Amino acid sequence: MSINGVVNLVFSIFSLGCTHVKTETNLHTKEQAIEEESVKMMSNLEIIKSTYEGDSSEENGKNLRKHLSKSATWKEADGFPLAGVYIGFEEISQKVFKRLSTEWTDYRFVVEGYVDAENRVFAYGTYYGTYNETGRKFSARVAHLWMLENNKIVSFEQFVDSVPVDESMK
Repeated sequence: MSINGVVNLVFSIFSLGCTHVKTETNLHTKEQAIEEESVKMMSNLEIIKSTYEGDSSEENGKNLRKHLSKSATWKEADGFPLAGVYIGFEEISQKVFKRLSTEWTDYRFVVEGYVDAENRVFAYGTYYGTYNETGRKFSARVAHLWMLENNKIVSFEQFVDSVPVDESMK
């Protein structure tokens, strides 16, 4: 390796914050190192925020699918129209999100804040929507409790004032 090659290698290593290189086989190009740096592990809070704060509901859904454990449990509150416990993304998608998108117009959760407590993240705010069969609108206070293990969502539980939701369906 030429002196210019060595200088460039050293510059690349130190500019990326690396402290040592054991062998030439461990060397990376600057592009590979930058790509690896950008794929850092997300915090639990960042994971949950990514399921609410994307540019579109499709992006939020993709982020949920990406971060959801294959055997994750999803509990919709007792008394809520979608009450029940669902396992895995396919069942959650069919029994929760498909129904919300077909039975309601402009159904949404406006997040007001988060509470990050180690492997638990709470999101709280207000649901809004219009029930298609009645044309009646509602707003209801809600909190979501997310549990995570090893950067994967393992459970979700909904806490909601279901009375305004039920009233909109009558």
